[in-house]
Amino acid sequence: MKILDFRLRPPMKSFLKCGFFNEEGNPFSWNSPWPESSLKRSMPMLLEEVRRAGVSKAVVWGRTTLDPERSSTNDDVAAIVREHSDLFVAGFGGICPSSGKIGESVREVERCAKVLGLKGITLEPSFGMRPLAMADDPILYPVYELMQDLGLILALTISRGSPPGQTLRHSNPEAIDRMAGEFPRMKIVISHACWPWVEQSCGLAFRRHNVYLQPDLYGMGMPGTTEWVEAANSHLQDRMIFGSAYPYQGVPEMVNAYLKHPYRPEVMEKVMYKNAARLLGMED
Repeated sequence: MKILDFRLRPPMKSFLKCGFFNEEGNPFSWNSPWPESSLKRSMPMLLEEVRRAGVSKAVVWGRTTLDPERSSTNDDVAAIVREHSDLFVAGFGGICPSSGKIGESVREVERCAKVLGLKGITLEPSFGMRPLAMADDPILYPVYELMQDLGLILALTISRGSPPGQTLRHSNPEAIDRMAGEFPRMKIVISHACWPWVEQSCGLAFRRHNVYLQPDLYGMGMPGTTEWVEAANSHLQDRMIFGSAYPYQGVPEMVNAYLKHPYRPEVMEKVMYKNAARLLGMED
C-alpha cells in the first residue's frame, strides 16, 4: 500500500531554528520519545526512517511565526523540495500576518505560488499570530481571496494549543465553518483537526466539502480517535488525510499507529495515500 505523509518538517536548513527542534519536553512523549533523526538533526537518518515506514511521498510544511529566529523560510521549503524531489512532492510556505501588515503576507503568498512554485500556505491564526486570531478573522480575507484565485491549499493548524491567552474557543471549528463557506473553492486542510472538538470537526467536514481533516498526532490514540475513524469509514472517507507531524513523533511510529486503526481496507488506502494525492493533483 502506498503511503503519503502530508505533514513533515525535515531536520535541515531553517527548520532547525523552529521550536520543535529546540524544545526540551515533548507533549506527546507518552506515546514515544523524540525520533533519533530529530535528536541528531540528521536528514539521512530521517530518510532511512521514512523508508522503513513505507512512506513513498511527503509534503513539507513550513512554519512561520512572528519570530524569524524560530521560523522556517519559504525559500528553504522550495529548496528542500528541489533537493529531495524523490520524496517531497510539494511544499507549503508559511505566513504569519499581523495587524497593519496584511499586504506583506499577500505579496508573500503570491511569491510562494508564482516564484517558488509552492502548492499551499500554512497558517496558525491562534498560535503564531499576535494578537491571537480565529480562522475567520477579516484581516485574513485578502490572503484567502488570493489563495482561492491561485488554487493554493490552505493548511491550517488548529487544536487546543498552548500559547498565553489561548482558550478552547480558539480551536472551535465554527470559525472555519464560516470562512470555508465564504471561500468554497479554496481547499482547506486542518492539521490536528480542531482537537478536542472531534465530533464538531467531523460535522464541519460533512457540511463543507472543501475541508479536509488531518488529525495527525491527535489521531494516534488520543480521546476522539475512534470518532475520526468512524467518520472516515462512512461519510468522510474521501476527506481524511494521514500526516505524521514529524518531528514530534517518528514517521514509523505514526504510520504503525494509523495502520492499526480499524479502517475498512479501501478506506485505509484513501486515508494513507489516495485522498492526499487527489488533493495535490497527482496521478494515482
